[in-house]
Order: sequence, then structure tokens, then C-alpha cells
Amino acid sequence: MAAPARDHDLVLFGATGFVGELIAGYLADHAPPDLRIGLAGRSRVKLEAVRSRLPVAAHGWALIEADSEHPDSLAALAAGTRVLFTTVGPYAKYGLPVVEACARAGTHYGDLTGEVSFVREAIDRCDALARTTGARIVHACGYDSVPSDLAVLLLHQAVEADGAGGLTEVQLVARAKGGFSGGTIESMRGQLDGMRADPVLRSLAGDPYSLSPDRTAEPSTGQPSDLGWVGRSEDGLWTAPFIMASANTRIVRRSNALQGWAYGRSLRYGEVMGIGRGPVGAVTAGAMALGLRVFGAALALPPTRKLMDRVLPSPGAGPSETARRSGWFRSQVTASTAGGRRYRAVAAGPGDPGYAATAVMAGEAALSLALDGDRLTPTAGSLTPATALGDVLVQRLRAAGHTYEVTSLT
Repeated sequence: MAAPARDHDLVLFGATGFVGELIAGYLADHAPPDLRIGLAGRSRVKLEAVRSRLPVAAHGWALIEADSEHPDSLAALAAGTRVLFTTVGPYAKYGLPVVEACARAGTHYGDLTGEVSFVREAIDRCDALARTTGARIVHACGYDSVPSDLAVLLLHQAVEADGAGGLTEVQLVARAKGGFSGGTIESMRGQLDGMRADPVLRSLAGDPYSLSPDRTAEPSTGQPSDLGWVGRSEDGLWTAPFIMASANTRIVRRSNALQGWAYGRSLRYGEVMGIGRGPVGAVTAGAMALGLRVFGAALALPPTRKLMDRVLPSPGAGPSETARRSGWFRSQVTASTAGGRRYRAVAAGPGDPGYAATAVMAGEAALSLALDGDRLTPTAGSLTPATALGDVLVQRLRAAGHTYEVTSLT
């Protein structure tokens, strides 16, 4: 029996949010004109306002009212499209019903989450169902965690082609210029509140293999700390903890496990933030390491949170267009192999990484799901950017002006 026809090829849920509108603008500029795109959110009035600000190519797009707290609206939303991409967060609060609706409907799904506990719950509740219906559930399709996940995938492919043995010691050094939106801050608040209230979530946050498809099958290899202090990279940069490492590293390890630990069962993968060189770099790295701890503690405690709320951006706010354009990111990943070889991957691009660059990553991930199904692996279920989109997304991002390259060092 043929599957029922869908009204839309791609729907963007959360189009009235700060990042949602950026992604909508990217799709308006880059999607094929015959792709049937819809914008979804709680308020039709706000959706109309967003659509009116988009390029003319979007002015005929459908507008769909849907609410994460109304399951019937989500069921209809998912059943009416082949691909649903959502920016509605915090995902731990609003995201699970959306994943469930897509898994039931056999609708491919993408999001921007960096919330490990949400991804774990979505895996536990929806992976088996999505594999049954053929839905690809792809989390972390923005700066969390596309550069990390695709860079390590490319390293693996180069190492495998050279017969150099599995990956062993791999470290990503992130450098970037960008800002935070209110939505990102709200997501951080939610994760901190959850860990404070629930010992299970605290334990999950500390488990380096928390997103593994089979935790008992993971090797006993120790993993680098996500929250270290000051360090030095191989090329002499002073480094500090990278705020996104706790999410990115777990996505990369899940990608490895989903592929039968193809990267190597001895893989040790960590991420740090590159700061600078010389005495100034050392002092700045120390200040950053301390500042991240103070920021997290202040955000976790109600009295200091109230003070911070006066200065931090509120949901719906974010960096200006000028700031977004002036931003950039560069992730350099250095790897050793079991065969004694050394490799380096670079993932880089223009634009504020969390906003301008993320709009590119999310837009191309959504287009990959909508247009490139015959080139993607046939795997369904709860996936990662590397395991769901892989080389197809790499090619799309290169064409969009991002850099993804691997070099053999020895």
C-alpha cells in the first residue's frame, strides 16, 4: 500500500524564533524553487511577519500553526511533511513530543540541540520506532555538533584509505568569534536545573559514553575531561575548556559506536578552546577557564541567576547582523593512529558560528534530508550528522563556502 502523499517536502518548526528566522532566510536563498516549504509555529500572525521579511522566494510558503504542547497539532504537522526541522527549545522542555510525532509518521527530523539528556531520552523512546517507520532522527545539526562530527568522520575515512590503523588520540581545538542568544542561555539554564534536581541526569552528564547505543559494549578507554583547566595544543596555543565539548564529544562517540566502532575502539576524543600564544595567551586561557566555572555556578544558583538575567540576552534575542557577519569559526582536529601516523582535519567557515554559520549547517542538513535521500545511507532511527548525512553534508557545506579538509602529517 502506497504511503499517503505529503503536502510539504520540508517544514521549519520554530520559524519565528531568532535562529529559526535565520534558517528560513537561508532556505529562501538556497532551496530549489520547486521545493514545497512550510513555516510552522504557535502564532500565525508572527509567522506572517517572518515570511514578509524573507526574500521573495519565500512569500508563497505555507504557514502552519502547531504547538509542542498540543500533540494533535504535532501529529498533523509531522504527517504533512517529508522532513521536519525544529529550532523550538529548550529541547528538554519542548522537543520530545516533536521527535515522537516524526518517529510515528516516518518523517525525517533534524534539530540544533546540544542537550545531551534530551538526546538520550529521545534515543530511548524513539529510536526503535523510527527504525520501524524509516524516519531519520538527526540531532545536533548546527555548530553543535556538525564541525566536530564531520571532521572526525573525514579523519576516519583518510586513515582507513591509507591503512593506517584506527584513530587513537584525537583532539579538537576550537577557535571562533561569536556571541550567545537568549535561547542558548535558556537551554543552559534548563540543563543546569535538571542536573541539580535529578541525580540520574547528573550521572548522565558525567558519562563520556552517555549517548552510546550499547553502553555495556563500550571500551574501558578513559576519555579526556570536558572541564579541564589550562593546557597547550600541539602547535603552541594556550587552551581552555570548550563549553560545547560535553555535547560534541558524545555525538562523535555515538557516531563511532553506530558504525561498529569503525573509528577505533581505542579512540580517545577531546575538545578544547584555543586562546592564544605567549604570556597573554596563558593569562587569557586561565581567565577563561575560571570564568566558565564562575558563569556556570552563577547561572545554577537562583540568587545570582536573577542578577545575570538583567544583563544576559532574553529568548528571542541574539547578536546583531553586523556581529553575525563578522564572526567565524575554525576547528582544527589533530589525530594519531594505531599505526603511528598523524593527521589533521580542519572544519572552518565565515559568520558567527552559533547563528550565521549554524544557519548554513542547519539549512544544508535540512536540504540533504529533503533532496538527497537516494545518496544517503538507508539507515533509519536516532542518528548523528556523520551517520545520517555524512559525505553528502560535507559536499553541501563545501559548496556553501565552508572548509572541510584532511592532511596527512606523517
